[in-house]
Amino acid sequence: MKAKPEQLASQLKGAPLPVYLVTGDEPLLIEESCDLLRQYLVDQGFSERETLHAEANFKWTYLLECANALSLFAEKKIIELRLGGSKPNKQASEILREYLANPAPDNVLLIIADKLDGAAQKSAWFKAIDKTGMIVQIWPVEAQQLPGWLNNRAKQIGLTLDRDAVQLLCERVEGNLLAAKQELDKLNLLYPGQTLDADQVIDSVSDSSRYDIYGLVDAALLQQTARCNKIIQVLRQEGTEAPVALWAISREVRTLLTVQQGLAQGQQYEAICQKERIWGKRKGQLQAAARRIAPQALQQMLSQCMTVDQQIKGAPGDAWLTLNSIVLRLSGIELGLAEIH
Repeated sequence: MKAKPEQLASQLKGAPLPVYLVTGDEPLLIEESCDLLRQYLVDQGFSERETLHAEANFKWTYLLECANALSLFAEKKIIELRLGGSKPNKQASEILREYLANPAPDNVLLIIADKLDGAAQKSAWFKAIDKTGMIVQIWPVEAQQLPGWLNNRAKQIGLTLDRDAVQLLCERVEGNLLAAKQELDKLNLLYPGQTLDADQVIDSVSDSSRYDIYGLVDAALLQQTARCNKIIQVLRQEGTEAPVALWAISREVRTLLTVQQGLAQGQQYEAICQKERIWGKRKGQLQAAARRIAPQALQQMLSQCMTVDQQIKGAPGDAWLTLNSIVLRLSGIELGLAEIH
């Protein structure tokens, strides 16, 4: 069966299902849904957890071995299978269906995946999950839905936002829900339980604009490499979550690639900006960056973003050092230049 993230809490009643699939392209909502599922399963006695990453060299037979392994420390186990952007091949699909045909009673399989396309949703393994367990599909919060989302989130933590404050936050976060949550948490620390107007939001922004995620992205686009280094250091020291920084940086790289592709196809820049929701001073910054950075360099940065994602999930390496490398390349360090006409 399928469930919306806002319905999930009310549907987690009774005995756990053998499998849960959480899929989508909104990291905040995915993580919150997974946290809710994990807590529910812990409350049901599933005190052990094993995480599997379905990367290129992943042996799918290990899923069956993991399910059949007896634990010395707990009777019930959560097997967390992270697909990321990959999709099960024929062998993997068969193994998943084999597992779901006779699921281990003391195990629950939690599958976490990026947004799945239409072909994947018609696959045999997806249908088997739909029949046997629960699928939580995360859809993006559209621009027209964001004001309502922000208002609801603010109310959950005891804040009230007036109309201008909501609009200002919408412009600031540009659809990034992780950043929106971070902004609301900061406002709650500064003005707990209050009704906020635009001036208070602006005051909050100005207090930290030099050393926040947006300041980092702006500094990179403006080729202020020394400032990039400083902001990265401050963000890390202040405990900023690496996934938030990764989301903002990778989004900027993808936007630059989209701009380059649109210009190369003869599209008008203003039309591209309208489609990609690029406003104000960012128009000039992005246009200049799209002209000076080679497309292959941006592709390499995206590959580095994938490395950061793996490091955040436990792969060897320092995620913040890799992020710093990407930002420096974005600001012009060791980058080839490409002019798009």
